[in-house]
Amino acid sequence: MTIEDLGELDDAALVARHVEGDDGAAFGELFRRHRDRMYAVAIRTCGHREMAADAVQEAFVSAFRRAEGYRGEAAVTTWLHRIVVNACLDRLRRERTAAVRRAGDLAEIDLPDRHDHHASTETAIVVRNALGRLPEAQRAALVLVDMQGLSVAEAAAVLGVAEGTVKSRCFRGREALAAMLRPRPDTAGAGMEPPPPPPVPGRTEPQGAS
Repeated sequence: MTIEDLGELDDAALVARHVEGDDGAAFGELFRRHRDRMYAVAIRTCGHREMAADAVQEAFVSAFRRAEGYRGEAAVTTWLHRIVVNACLDRLRRERTAAVRRAGDLAEIDLPDRHDHHASTETAIVVRNALGRLPEAQRAALVLVDMQGLSVAEAAAVLGVAEGTVKSRCFRGREALAAMLRPRPDTAGAGMEPPPPPPVPGRTEPQGAS
């Protein structure tokens, strides 16, 4: 079967052909279709390009070897999401000490802003830094639902948890982000003189007052 022929097959058919023992061409087509999206998931979950690339490579190797375990209950993309997210979380746990969230690393995460496409770079970096400080479970849920556009049901299937758990993690993650991004009272307006009080109606300043 040629590359053009493989391109006509859907994802499930490619997995089935791979399991049947083709020469790897079917899985290669599956990889080409989904590598960019899986990498986007990985980099937003890990926060490091190098770690994300390693996690994606590990995930696709795992999918290649364990393809016979795919039963078709969920979409192939859901199955791949699950493997990639698990690979990311495993790496974050194993390398927790080394994976310190530096602003330079987190600035590489491409967070789309659905409401304001002209947000300042400074604001974007602050948001990315806050995302990197979330607990891994909350971050993974937010990446899938708010950034990748998966439904709660799809995210639950990817993460292997109940839908209510995904909703709870998203809610707590959004609350935590809002708290981290909220201006602090001791820094708001720092260095600025307070405005003068408004004049009292009917009252004039005495002449020569200093």
